[in-house]
Amino acid sequence: MSYVREHGVRYTVNAGDPLLRKRIAAHYDYPQLGGSENICITTGSQEATYAVLQTLLDPARDELLVVEPAFPSYAKMARLQGAAVRSAPLGEDDDFAFDAERILHAVHPHTRLIVVCSPCNPTARVISRADVESLSEGLLRRGGETVWVLHDEVYREQTYVQDAGHFAAAYPYTIVTNSLSKSNALTGLRLGWAMAPDDVMPSIVKVHAWLTSCADSFAQRVAISIFGTPGGIREHARWYAERREEVVQLLAASGLRFIAPEGTFYACVRLPSDASSLAAAHALADRYDVVAIPGIAFGACFAQWLRLSWVGPLEAVREGLSRIASFVEGECA
Repeated sequence: MSYVREHGVRYTVNAGDPLLRKRIAAHYDYPQLGGSENICITTGSQEATYAVLQTLLDPARDELLVVEPAFPSYAKMARLQGAAVRSAPLGEDDDFAFDAERILHAVHPHTRLIVVCSPCNPTARVISRADVESLSEGLLRRGGETVWVLHDEVYREQTYVQDAGHFAAAYPYTIVTNSLSKSNALTGLRLGWAMAPDDVMPSIVKVHAWLTSCADSFAQRVAISIFGTPGGIREHARWYAERREEVVQLLAASGLRFIAPEGTFYACVRLPSDASSLAAAHALADRYDVVAIPGIAFGACFAQWLRLSWVGPLEAVREGLSRIASFVEGECA
């Protein structure tokens, strides 16, 4: 607040406060993406994603490939601008693990951009370094027009495996989006960023400038403080990692089929094969006082699953899982 009293709350340059961009570049250190000049500060990662889609997709010819299950905003935003969307569904048999061959097989001649969210919302799976390298090599071998990868890393600080892959470290045509929403539980601050190579970043900044002029300058000062504090961006990471271990034990004891979280703060449980996840979510809310997100929202391949958040009190998570198990046993049998 002392900064605001002295300087007010003015516009920053369109791409964002130079000090914030410098600190973000130093923290993530993606040499292929360049330095601070290759970062655009946005109104949350959602606006960053929209600016990227607006920059790269020509609705007359280009197609977005979404690796599913996936948060629905990617496809919705592409369709909002008239672009075609294709899905690359992952396999239920291996709990929707990322599979480079499946993704490559789904690439179409009109594919311009592939969206990968890892750690993944909803599945909580994390793409491995091996799959990042395999997918990158396959795309480079393909020839023809460049296929870009948008890596949504908004859950990066909630990663619980050691071999997590990062496209920006392996593939030269990568754009990364991220924010403070999940790392620091600052969802309402609406402070995010896009990181991209030289040949597309100027256009992303132009789109962003016409969308919002610049991100909230007060929010940028908060972000400067976080990135200027040693360990600031990971101040919650230990809590999530410890809670994850406790939640996996509760999931195992519930009797439900589940996907062990490799990242994020979600867990997903399987309904019986003939159950509707949308109907189940309504029934759980209405009759069991449990909130779960229906898997169909994340793609047809996830239609028999529910996504749960485990950031509440551990006893509440335990009770919620017990009620879901009772619902499955009593109403889905």
